[in-house]
Amino acid sequence: MNHKLSIDEFDALEQVSQLGKHGKPSVCVNRNAKKLSGIKLIAFRKDGSLELTEVGRQTLFIKQCIDGLRAIAKGEEVKLPNAIINFLSKKAHVQLNPETQQLEITQRGRECLEDIEQQQAG
Repeated sequence: MNHKLSIDEFDALEQVSQLGKHGKPSVCVNRNAKKLSGIKLIAFRKDGSLELTEVGRQTLFIKQCIDGLRAIAKGEEVKLPNAIINFLSKKAHVQLNPETQQLEITQRGRECLEDIEQQQAG
């Protein structure tokens, strides 16, 4: 994720990920399609419809991981996809509390969030 994306651009990416092959893109997607295709996060198919590129899928995955980590850090009850939980667990950013059976952030996860906040501030 070398490109700084706005909330609207992330929204458009999410919508493209859920768009069927012949689905009609929303105004949000149309507004952001040129930039997102220019930075290779989405691509136009031969029939003119849109699809996420591999880089686009990775970008969305990373954003979902960061958003999930932030929610866990705040103590919010959040339902994360298994792929996100597995990734964060393998990276030792979260762990399952044996008493509450809830995910909690580890010290390594806190440090990762601090690094992300510093990068976004700079």
